[in-house]
Amino acid sequence: MLSRPLLRFVRDDRQIRFMRGRYAGLLVSALLSIASVILFCTPGLNLGLDFRGGIIVETHSPAPEEPAHMRHILEQARIKAASVQAFGSPHDVRIAINLPQGDDAEHQTQQLVDHVKQAIAQALPGTQIQRADAVGGSVSSELFRDGVLALAFSLGMILIYIWFRFEREFALSAVITLILDLTKTIGFLVVTGFEFDLVMVAALLTILGYSTNDKVVVYDRVRENLRKYRTMPLKELLDLSINETLNRTLGTSMTVFLAALPLALFGGSTLTGFATVMLFGIVVGTSSSIFIAAPLLLLMGQKRLRKGA
Repeated sequence: MLSRPLLRFVRDDRQIRFMRGRYAGLLVSALLSIASVILFCTPGLNLGLDFRGGIIVETHSPAPEEPAHMRHILEQARIKAASVQAFGSPHDVRIAINLPQGDDAEHQTQQLVDHVKQAIAQALPGTQIQRADAVGGSVSSELFRDGVLALAFSLGMILIYIWFRFEREFALSAVITLILDLTKTIGFLVVTGFEFDLVMVAALLTILGYSTNDKVVVYDRVRENLRKYRTMPLKELLDLSINETLNRTLGTSMTVFLAALPLALFGGSTLTGFATVMLFGIVVGTSSSIFIAAPLLLLMGQKRLRKGA
């Protein structure tokens, strides 16, 4: 006899009528996505060094260091910084500087980096330079284009995969839901002010993969039940399928969420943004499988999937 699991999020015999709230779910999702698109246009994403170009210098001081003091040190050395901010611990400061312009920009960039290091070493003995990177404008434009192409290519491959594995209605509803998930995550990036760089592109691709897997689990059960219950109305069949996979969906989501939570809390400047966006994506991807993907499948497949009922 199989032992019962210690933790179940819902009872096996629980029948929640998710499709009763399908219109509310679609409306809320559409409004959030529209708001995210507006935020993307203005004020827009906080582009990181990878995409806007510039110089980033990160320092670690033996004693806590105020960004205002660091800015004063740079001004005394005649260095104009675009931003000076604390990150991670009070001992860490990140300095962002715009790239020099002109024909000899590459040589001037290296001189500027050396000048920043020298000014900090003289004013704050014992301060360590943990990072000093420079990305040119042409390279940053190419990286941004490649990041957008990676997201578009990923959506296209997901569409093809689900189309071949299931049917047209499944593929279209899944891709539309993923696009809505993606826009909401971009809106979250704008609101939180996290830098959008190659790490965030990796976070978005990870969210797309996780969300796709979650929807495939639900769609697999829907397809099985379509064959098993040939006369059941599609709305009731979707409710049944979601309820049957709900414990697995919530269990997987909770596992990934708890794995990413320590990174968001203690991951430092490098991992905090990535993990926080992942946490948001897990919540959005899990909820959209129930309240967005399934209602879209009901609207698109009401006649075709049950035409012989």
